[in-house]
Parts: sequence; structure tokens; C-alpha cells
Amino acid sequence: MMENSISIIIPAYNEELRIQPTIERTYSYLGEKFREFEIIVVDDGSTDGTVSVVENLVRDLGNIRLIHYPGNSGKGHAVKTGALASQGDFLLICDADQSTPIEELEKLLPFLPKEFDIAIGSRGLRESDIVVRQPWYRERMGKTFNMLVRTLVIGGFKDTQCGFKLFRGDVARRLFRKSLISGFSFDVEILFLAEKEGLRIKEVPVKWLNSPHSRVRIVSDSLKMFIELFKIRAYWLSGRYC
Repeated sequence: MMENSISIIIPAYNEELRIQPTIERTYSYLGEKFREFEIIVVDDGSTDGTVSVVENLVRDLGNIRLIHYPGNSGKGHAVKTGALASQGDFLLICDADQSTPIEELEKLLPFLPKEFDIAIGSRGLRESDIVVRQPWYRERMGKTFNMLVRTLVIGGFKDTQCGFKLFRGDVARRLFRKSLISGFSFDVEILFLAEKEGLRIKEVPVKWLNSPHSRVRIVSDSLKMFIELFKIRAYWLSGRYC
């Protein structure tokens, strides 16, 4: 059992049908691996029963915190809110749909904290285990976005958007205090800021299963993500990251 503590950040928006099994599975796994852990669910203005489902789990299980605010502010905002409220030696960001199972954490942990500061799950490496693939148009969208990321912001990574990333806790909190992107491109921004600080980042192949109920809208969110890439570059050049 690990002596280090860990915080798990789960951003959630209208996840009443998926959030309970995700939390229960994560809770069970962490209880076997860590002496101290916390699961922080950040509800990003859900309009369904997500909050009540999580509130019941908070009462029944413990070690779970719910942060809720009105209005949908974006995944980046939700993750930042959770990260800044965290206390763990390690911090893991994972998705409410468990596209990457929590057990894949064991593939990332060996790289922290001595060799690397951040370990990111990847669907794009040769060794990655894609159990359920995305529809072809979403795969094409992802590849196009990754090409733009490498061209406009940061190179060297096969996949910046897999929602499974492990940080040293102090590193995560420092980076998210600087972050300005509230949408889906927050991953790119955080990796960009980490690289600018000279932090050590390891891309790790993981198991991944596509969820048929993705929250990413093909046209509108793709356009927003594209615009966010230019914002990251503009923010850096204007000195807004400090």
C-alpha cells in the first residue's frame, strides 16, 4: 500500500447515469492501493440528477468531495477548480465515463515522482490498447486537432487529449493556478506551461474504450478548441501566464 496520498479529479456534466459506477470502482481501487486518498467530483453545472447521485455517495462512502457551481463553465474550468482544491501528493485527472479504467493508474505511477513530474495516458502510441474505437469521423477530428497542436502550440506528443493524466500534486496546483483556458483544450495549455517550466513529462500507452456518449460536439466544440490553441499562444506572447 502506497504511503503517498492521491487526489482524483473527476469533472462531471450531466453524468447521472455513469458517475456512480465510476466513483464506486475508483473508491474500491484506491482503498486497496493508497493509505490516503480523496475523490473530488466537480459538477460543471449539471441539469440532471448528477449532484444528488454524488451527494448520496458522499454520505455513504466518505473520502469523496463534491464541488458544485451553477452554469456550465467548461471542462477546463471544472478540472482547475478540482485541482486547486486538492491536497494529495499525486493528482490524477480522469473522466466520468472511465474511458481509461482507473486500474491503468498502475502504468503511470512508476514514472513519478523521481524520474518525471507528469505522466499522461495516451491512445496514440504503438503499445496503446484501443479496445473500443471511436467512429471514423471522431478519429479524423482527433488526428487533425493533434496536428494543429503540434504546429501551433507544442510538439512531441502523440495524444494530448486522453483524459487520464497523473501529476505531482504540487506541480498540478502550480500549473492550474496559471491556467486560463476553460474549455476542452486545457490539456494542451497545461502541457505547454509544463514544458515552458522545463518539467519532465512521460507519455504512457494505456487501455482506452470509446464512450458512445461523448460530450464533445463535432462542429461547435471543434471550433472552440481550435480558437483556444491560438489563445494559448497569444496569452504566452502577451505575458498573461505568471
